[in-house]
Amino acid sequence: MDIRQVPLSDLEQLETPNPKIRSDQDIRAWQTTRSYGDYAIFLRRLNDSVVGYYLPWSSENPSNAIINTVKLLDTLDSWIDEIPPQETPQRFGNLSFRKWGARLEDKSDELLNALLPSEYSPVIPHLKPYLLTSFGSFLRMDYGTGHETSFALFLLCLVLIRFFKPKPDEERELVLRVFLRYLRLCWRLQDVYKLEPAGSHGVWGLDDFHFLGYIFGSGQLRDQKEIPVSAVLRPPLPPTNLYFMLIMRVHDVKNGPFHEHSSQLHSIAVGVPNWSKVNSGLFKMYEAEVLGKRVVVQHIPLGGLLEWSIPNTETTSTNPKASPLPALASPPVILNGASRMDTDTRTRAPWANNR
Repeated sequence: MDIRQVPLSDLEQLETPNPKIRSDQDIRAWQTTRSYGDYAIFLRRLNDSVVGYYLPWSSENPSNAIINTVKLLDTLDSWIDEIPPQETPQRFGNLSFRKWGARLEDKSDELLNALLPSEYSPVIPHLKPYLLTSFGSFLRMDYGTGHETSFALFLLCLVLIRFFKPKPDEERELVLRVFLRYLRLCWRLQDVYKLEPAGSHGVWGLDDFHFLGYIFGSGQLRDQKEIPVSAVLRPPLPPTNLYFMLIMRVHDVKNGPFHEHSSQLHSIAVGVPNWSKVNSGLFKMYEAEVLGKRVVVQHIPLGGLLEWSIPNTETTSTNPKASPLPALASPPVILNGASRMDTDTRTRAPWANNR
């Protein structure tokens, strides 16, 4: 499906985004908004763009928008060298991460002005909140899937204003070049500043820090018949896709048997018959365990480009199954996650009944 375009001339009429989710009812309301549908379409398009494409990735003519976004991430990475971790022992995170975050807050306007052509300058107040929440909490010194989602929404905003073009070649670059560079930056932030997982489910979670890379990586492998899902149990894995890279990252940062510290990833490897079902199941899990959890998404800015306009307040507050998402080709991007929200914090395996 196509992604709508927001004319730059409309920006002055839009509010500046800020956190709006304070309750589970707010999550259900969010699921009725056009911005939620935009994000669903965006993720499906990114996923579909990388099916059958592998790493290392190279292309002849990436757009200036792609090149400059990678340069922005390179700049943020260089700050880590300039702001080394404090040597004094610290139990939760390293205080130097707050210095890194303070520099991001101070220089965010400068960074976005360097990224965008001058005619896009009115969009900076709408992008800045997403950029600032993409790399972790500078107060709590942690990082998690809510911050990763903020970065994906940052990219979506840039598509809505057509800084990035919604076409397969550009979307492939967003995953295999921009998102991969973002992942590497976040890994370095986690390692150097000893960031804590934000809202981790522990052994019952998919990953302490990331989720979208597993979706895109299983998307790369979606039509693959020669590599079984169980291949992930036989490391080392070649860095040919984001799924394998994230599995090897888990091995780098965790000790002990894989089935004990990463039970969900292990259960996928032994119980899911093909990569297509892994891919569709992870979309469902992402909605339930990331977008459907208040503690994960409560700090994500909404409004403005990602409008917070509730079409029917009475319906959304009384009918938890209400969903505005467009009908998409099977498998759906996000399936009525409100109906799966419950008080159990353990991650469900949505593919268990989908074999």
